[in-house]
Amino acid sequence: KSKVLITLVRVEYNGAVLGDSSKTDVLPDGTAEYDFSTSFECSPDGPNSLGDLVQKPLLLTVLEVVPKEKKKPEKITPLSQAVVDLLPLLQGVRSLKVFAPLYAVSASPSELLHPKATGGLEVTVSTKELLLPATQFSRGNLLSITLEAAYSVPDTFTADAQQNCMVCLQIPAAGEKELLLLFKNGKLKADGNKEPLPRPKHWPLGPILAPGALNIPDSFIVGGPYEDEDGELTESKDREFRIQAESAKRIVWDMERRCFLDAAAVAVLKKRIAERRLWPVELCRMSMASAGRGKTSRIDKGDEDKQIAFHGVAYVNMMHLLCPGVKQIRGAFRVFNYQDREVFEKTKFQYSIFRDRRSQLSLGKEGFGSPPVSKAAPSKALKEEQDFSATVRSREAHGTMVALFLCHRKEQCLSPQQYREAGTFLVMEIKLDRPLVPKRQREELIRRVKEMIPPRPALPHRTEGAKKAVEDYHNRVTDVAVAILREYHELFGKQLPDQGALDHETLEKQKHQLDYELNTSGKYFAFKEQLKYSVVKIVREKYLKTTAFETKEQLQAFLSELYVYLVDHMHIALNKLLSGENVSSAPPSCTTRKQLLLFAREAEANKDFKLASIYYQQRIARDQHSIQAWLDYGAFCLLYEDATKAQECFQQALCLNPHHIQSLLLSGIAAVKLQHYEDAEIFFEDACCLEPSSIIARTLSGLFFELKNNYIQAERHFREAKKVLRAQLEEERRLLEAAEREGKKPSSPSTDPAMAPVMPRPVVSPEPGNLQAKQVHPDFQSSTSQDGQPADRDTFTHFLAACPAPGPQPPPCTIFMKTVEFLMKVNGIRFVDKALAHELLSLQGGPTCAYYLALTWMYLLQEDFPRCEECVCKAIQMDPLNPNVWAQKGHLCYLQKDFGHAKECYERVISFEQDAADIHFVYLRLGSIYLEEKEYGRAKQIYLLACDNSATCLTWLGVGIACYRLEEMLEAEDALSEANALDNTNAEVWGYLTLICLQ
Repeated sequence: KSKVLITLVRVEYNGAVLGDSSKTDVLPDGTAEYDFSTSFECSPDGPNSLGDLVQKPLLLTVLEVVPKEKKKPEKITPLSQAVVDLLPLLQGVRSLKVFAPLYAVSASPSELLHPKATGGLEVTVSTKELLLPATQFSRGNLLSITLEAAYSVPDTFTADAQQNCMVCLQIPAAGEKELLLLFKNGKLKADGNKEPLPRPKHWPLGPILAPGALNIPDSFIVGGPYEDEDGELTESKDREFRIQAESAKRIVWDMERRCFLDAAAVAVLKKRIAERRLWPVELCRMSMASAGRGKTSRIDKGDEDKQIAFHGVAYVNMMHLLCPGVKQIRGAFRVFNYQDREVFEKTKFQYSIFRDRRSQLSLGKEGFGSPPVSKAAPSKALKEEQDFSATVRSREAHGTMVALFLCHRKEQCLSPQQYREAGTFLVMEIKLDRPLVPKRQREELIRRVKEMIPPRPALPHRTEGAKKAVEDYHNRVTDVAVAILREYHELFGKQLPDQGALDHETLEKQKHQLDYELNTSGKYFAFKEQLKYSVVKIVREKYLKTTAFETKEQLQAFLSELYVYLVDHMHIALNKLLSGENVSSAPPSCTTRKQLLLFAREAEANKDFKLASIYYQQRIARDQHSIQAWLDYGAFCLLYEDATKAQECFQQALCLNPHHIQSLLLSGIAAVKLQHYEDAEIFFEDACCLEPSSIIARTLSGLFFELKNNYIQAERHFREAKKVLRAQLEEERRLLEAAEREGKKPSSPSTDPAMAPVMPRPVVSPEPGNLQAKQVHPDFQSSTSQDGQPADRDTFTHFLAACPAPGPQPPPCTIFMKTVEFLMKVNGIRFVDKALAHELLSLQGGPTCAYYLALTWMYLLQEDFPRCEECVCKAIQMDPLNPNVWAQKGHLCYLQKDFGHAKECYERVISFEQDAADIHFVYLRLGSIYLEEKEYGRAKQIYLLACDNSATCLTWLGVGIACYRLEEMLEAEDALSEANALDNTNAEVWGYLTLICLQ
């Protein structure tokens, strides 16, 4: 404000000064126009290559010029700096105009006077021609690698200004060339606070005057949960170690390097990743003296090993980048001491970058932002300062050699496994502009699914037909006649037969009076309106007249014909009404689709698979548009019949709704069983694309890829499923806390779209026929004794209350148990086995009761009774108050024909306050045991409980048999009649009804 500010702008690129602008005064409004232009040549293989343009920005420095005053020379002081990203010039842009924000130079007057002031330079960068054709750029890819930090470094790392911490890796290019990406100038930080998140990424520049200009615009390190990373140390047991390491001694870069890969380089990269999988990332600490020289001297060559200290390597699994749609991997990677044999075995790389290819690295100091040299002649004081600096540098060089010698001697005493012992790990990110393997689009998946499903013929149009139109006319005539008769009765009362016939005159008077009442009340027109629609249908369906008549004669002729037809059929309808010839249609079936499903489950339990199949088909016949009916039948076929028929059922469900998640998953399961792996992948991928938040779809996809030995894809799907589960559990916890604060009942937890309410599938009986077994529990008292007399009900109630009710069963809290729960309902045994294996490996506190229950279910289906018994005993030990555990134990004993123990287990199940999931089959089997043991009163009681829970033909049959044996014939007949109403094809029901009639 008190003086005129004179400035100039210096433009630098790739360590070279391109030029200075003319000196310009800054106007009072804070603007200055330089009108300065400069240029540099960019060549494919020259010093300013396309690779440099990708990762190195343009640097602009605003300098303050203090004119000469008397004996003082002209002085130039840096004020601020700005950078311009040149990457858009490779993306099809010939001219780039940007507003580059200025960052104050540390300790400059602009920072001291205005620390929060913002300014910028308007810069235009243009090229004479396109640097890269649009087609070539679209076929290539942009690779960005961000090195964040190295954590838990060895204690022997010390802060030394003469030591430079470096990391380097190589990226294959076309032909035999290799791109070496070097990260220098890592900052060693002592114990303290963690690095903030988010924090900006830095340009790969050397130390510059304005540190704020190092930040890449709109590019940040955001971090994330450890479990979502792609590297190592992601398990819960590593969490505490990583938290401590992030606050301990560490080396921080926060630097991003970019490189453009053309189509040939992309192909080589994909091939190398497929062949080698692991990528070496080298880490070392190198002396500044050796890094400062561009070429290695003779002394340096003999002393290379001494100059490279703490040489380590991390192995990055790059196979993630070959997963469809994956553009980025980020994670922590352990660092190991560099050993040639180990590196070659793991990565097939035969040389070390730091040791064997140091000449290809740009280890010299970056030229960006070096303090400007005054153009004035140096003063005497300045010369003295330069001489002193030279002396200091000479002493420092001597001290550096001594330090290198001592450092090398010290490192010789270190453990060869120093990185492993310290637990050192690198955190880095590798990001592509486009995925190496494109992900299938949703439209393509839909098309592929349609191609795999045969086209479903369109349903024929419903036509009423002439017969239906005439029947409807008869019904309307009958309704109107009944209504008119009702009006007559209200006016004149009912004429009883013993009162004799009315004379003709009285009938005529009543007719005129009835006509008057119908016309004055408007009922006549209401009746006519009722008949009008049915008459129109006859005209259209019977006579097929839908257009207007051309002449009045045609109209009159048609009306005469129609009138005669209508009157004739009116008489037919009235005669049926008055003579009582109309026969009521057959009553609709009283069974619902839910009951038919239960009937089918009962038939499965009895191993009557043919009858079960009939019930499933009846459900479909009731409603062919029911997706669940098709899925249930398909699940039955998947287990007991053949996978081909199951696949047809699932495809029918997909025809009804191509976006149904459960249908897609079951189609994939059936395709795996048929070994159609390509089709299965389409189904699973379509399900995940349609519902990315489905835990079951993600987990099943992971199990499928594991089946194909594609462990990288499998792990990514598992990680996504765990991420969704954590979000769901966090949301449920938040809702629960909010409900507890408000004193309300918490809402139900979120459900997976792949889950559907499916009835528990029973375990099959050892032999076909009715459910039956042996023996009785001595403490169990029925409400009816063997002689038919009522027993003491208090004893029965006392037994039911003998065992305390178990608490509410928690829902499965792992992705694998959630998937197992779904698979058990749809008979996906092969995937159940794999999911349980993962569950066993992922559990921290050992297997749970739910795990052993799932194993019990699987072994029961496979009839592997010894293993089943081992699992159910462990489940009982873990949760003896769980009714489902005792139910499974009872089923196991029942199948082994150990009916005594089976009865004890079933009686324990019904004593709990909370029912088991398959309580219906517990009732049936326990009742059959009592019938065989001639405990008819107890059998009757149990079967009545089953009828109350869910009545079926078998439950009422059991009641009927028990009552028959107790000689309660009326109750037996009623029970058997109920059974017959539910299923009139059961021969045993007819047989007992016959016995009752004979009695």
